[in-house]
Amino acid sequence: MTPLALSPEVAAAKAEGRPIVALESTIITHGMPWPQNLEMAQKVEQVIRDGGAVPATIAVLDGTLHVGLTEEQLTALAQAKNVAKLSRADMAMCLATGGTGATTVAATMIGARLAGISVFATGGIGGVHRGAELTFDISADLQELAQSPVTVVAAGAKAILDIPKTLEVLETLGVPVIAYGQDDIPAFWSRSYGIPAPLRADTAAQIAQAQHLRTAMGIPGGQLVANPIPPEAEIPLAEMTPIIDTALSEAEAQGIKAKQVTPFLLQRIFELTEGRSLTSNIALVLNNARLAAEIAVEFTQGDAGQL
Repeated sequence: MTPLALSPEVAAAKAEGRPIVALESTIITHGMPWPQNLEMAQKVEQVIRDGGAVPATIAVLDGTLHVGLTEEQLTALAQAKNVAKLSRADMAMCLATGGTGATTVAATMIGARLAGISVFATGGIGGVHRGAELTFDISADLQELAQSPVTVVAAGAKAILDIPKTLEVLETLGVPVIAYGQDDIPAFWSRSYGIPAPLRADTAAQIAQAQHLRTAMGIPGGQLVANPIPPEAEIPLAEMTPIIDTALSEAEAQGIKAKQVTPFLLQRIFELTEGRSLTSNIALVLNNARLAAEIAVEFTQGDAGQL
């Protein structure tokens, strides 16, 4: 059996049938510096509580998959060094060897599915990296969206990726991509990438019902909700594009590859924007958490329920 532990708060919510929102932990260990990472994690959890749901931050600690972290565990993880970055391929080995690791979108979806949680809030998903026609660098997040029945609320794919190709792969895999409250696909730090979204929803109830119907029809997998960053926190795409291009060129020149690409790019973009990208990142994560809480409440109120 999977070594799985629910926090007291999550266990109580499960027993009482209350809404729960899963949260990843890679954003804590690999996405932001200390102490902003802990402050951000605490704010996100509080936003979910304020929205009427229970937060469940997921991580592997000493060979156990924890769904929901205590305040002590969250603080320790935020300060930990050399934490593994876990995705679909290496999660089981980390558990088997008693390791500690932070979960990516794919690994968090697996943890949410195992715990029976239907909704997950994150910043941005992984996807098709630029130049993937040569490197075949495509995130496991996309395959996981096609397999695990979890609604993922994100500000779209990370803007450092090839967004059109990411959408093409998601379409091939049969993953619904739903823009929330607008017709265009958002681009993480920017509200619009300039291409139309495949689907649109204007209420949390519509999103919850769509996942419920997919499950009822026996269609596997989840759905991606692309929630645009709040206008006041946006960095326009025209401003971000040359910054992203510079960071990508530096990564290529330095031979940065595989799992090191995204952390390197996010750090360089933070430096090139003089910290604005981090401020925007925090704002979009909080915004996604608010919407995810609304969706989770609709799941429990509208007979969709947790898994």
